[in-house]
Amino acid sequence: MIRTPRRRREEPLDHAELTRLLPAPGDPELSSDRLNRLEEHLMTEIRNRTSDTAPDTSTDTSPGASTGAPPAGAHAGDRAPRPVRRPGRRPVLVGAAAALVLAAAGVAGLAGGSGGPASSGRAVAPPAGAVPAPVVQVVRGTTAGLAGAVADISGAAARAELPEPGPGQFLYVRSEVSWLVSWEGADGKNRSYVDTIHPREVWMSPDGDKGWLMEPYKKAVDRDGITLDDPEGGERTLNSPSYDYLRTLPTDPNLLLKKIYDETGGMGNGPDQQAFSTIGDLLREQVVPPKLAAGLYRAAARIPGVVLVDDSVDAAGRHGVAIARTDEADGGRTEWIFDRETYTYLGERTVQTRDVEGIKAGTVKGHTAVTDRAVVDAVKQRPAGLGDGPPSA
Repeated sequence: MIRTPRRRREEPLDHAELTRLLPAPGDPELSSDRLNRLEEHLMTEIRNRTSDTAPDTSTDTSPGASTGAPPAGAHAGDRAPRPVRRPGRRPVLVGAAAALVLAAAGVAGLAGGSGGPASSGRAVAPPAGAVPAPVVQVVRGTTAGLAGAVADISGAAARAELPEPGPGQFLYVRSEVSWLVSWEGADGKNRSYVDTIHPREVWMSPDGDKGWLMEPYKKAVDRDGITLDDPEGGERTLNSPSYDYLRTLPTDPNLLLKKIYDETGGMGNGPDQQAFSTIGDLLREQVVPPKLAAGLYRAAARIPGVVLVDDSVDAAGRHGVAIARTDEADGGRTEWIFDRETYTYLGERTVQTRDVEGIKAGTVKGHTAVTDRAVVDAVKQRPAGLGDGPPSA
């Protein structure tokens, strides 16, 4: 029989006594092999597409809820008694996925455990393939010249002749990418490492329901790639867009900015940073209709804290001017880089602007370079001239 214990009278909690009675927290041992297996498990879950059939009954309390716009994970237009539909998916950012695995599996190692510098919970070597993160001089940003640069950039975007996908075709984007990999050495000090810059290719159908990812540098991704198919479909939002969805968005910068603030309220590190990040996500690995791209750039320039950086470098080594904003929460400045002559989008760089948790100011935390955008007839098909084999890692 389960007996109900007699209630004790409330007494002040003796923290010192509690500390003495409880054992000291452990320092879990997570080798680099273990971290690799965790990453492989994550990507296996993505490949298997195991769906959660339980309906979402959570209540949205974010500031954007009052507008009727869906928060992250919710679906526009979902109202009882309609069945809940899964949201559409953005192409998987494998670098970010690996970082999530490292964060989930190695919290004690990254934050510092109680076992001392020689603790067995610390890896003796950085992750395979990682190299020391480059450190650059942080060029000061300014609002002087921002309006003129944005006018040139948005004008070039509006005039761009981009391919229009037809029925059964796929949008193709090829990039060079590198992401931060934090590692704590045996001496207890944090080191900043990044992935070796490597190719990444994404194919997506215009409706976002079918897709493919190839990033052979990642051990968790098969050399032939993984599917991004979403057979159940889903409501498209700013956080899970498709090309067809982007075509429905307003191109007026004021209307765009209002929609972005409304739909992303309560997310990220403040409304201004989240708005800037949302626009960057739409530009990074997508084929954006020309007039919408122009509107997005003009909208970004109206976000408080956005500046012009005179010189930045993408993952392919190409220099250009940048529209940038610093995340006040972690000191990381994201720079969208544009060719200095043609004002076309080149890629993105994230630079640490101040020392934070072992990451020194000037550390390049992320690098991308878009090298090709096209329309093709099938997944794994490349534009003429790129060949049919997997990209070299």
